[in-house]
Amino acid sequence: MNAPANRPGRVAGKVAFITGAARGLGRSHAVRLAEEGADIVAVDLCRDDPDSPYQLGRSRDLDETAHLVEKTGARIVTAQADVRDQAALDAAAAQAIEAFGHLDIIVPNAGLVSFGRAWELTEEQWNATLGVILTGVWHTVKATLPAMIEARRGGSVVVIGSVNSLRGAAEISHYAAAKHGLVGFARSLALEVAEYSIRVNLVAPGTVETVMATSPAILQRYRPDLDQPTLDDVDSFLRARNPLPIRSVDPVDVSNAVVYFASDDARHVTGTVLPVDAGWTAR
Repeated sequence: MNAPANRPGRVAGKVAFITGAARGLGRSHAVRLAEEGADIVAVDLCRDDPDSPYQLGRSRDLDETAHLVEKTGARIVTAQADVRDQAALDAAAAQAIEAFGHLDIIVPNAGLVSFGRAWELTEEQWNATLGVILTGVWHTVKATLPAMIEARRGGSVVVIGSVNSLRGAAEISHYAAAKHGLVGFARSLALEVAEYSIRVNLVAPGTVETVMATSPAILQRYRPDLDQPTLDDVDSFLRARNPLPIRSVDPVDVSNAVVYFASDDARHVTGTVLPVDAGWTAR
């Protein structure tokens, strides 16, 4: 793949590997990092999961991510892979190295959520959620870190957690358990890779108006009294938990935190957790 002319930006010349990149936060991270000079490897499942109560991204969504990244002048490689499948992620990482020669930024972003009280969750719900959120991050790191270490360029791993990495929530105990687990994983990994000048940090978003967060299955949890609640129907509920006077965080605000951790602005920052939640976890 031919390299374009040098582009300015806080992560110019770097390559970012992002999972869950077909839409939502993953797409936002890809575009924002591209705007700051990075080339992108965008990975997504691109099909529904039987344990997801909402529709997941499609290959056309991943194509749209690629289009938006290319509009910034960046290069992009896309791959369809399930983060629960180590071999598939290994293949995506190999494709990235073949295309770009190195990796500098890893953003394990793929997520999944379903609902039910802890004792009523099925084995399938538990395993799918932990498999995507927690094991999927481990798989992503296993697929990409060896090449980053070998390149001796340093680097940054930016794990996407949640406010539920820091607090509990009824009817998503499996999701909260997985997101809490990411904090321990990220902090431990930060210690293991520090000698290679690789930093590891976690971003903990609050409510973000992505396709997932605004799906009927999610909105129904807030207003079970309505057959088809809209965002306006849950507006007061969402605003009530944020000290800042907003309904939700914009995806770009989360992506700005990713850019910060990926850039030299955070060159001495590792093992940290940064909530981007309008003050929700401060209560």
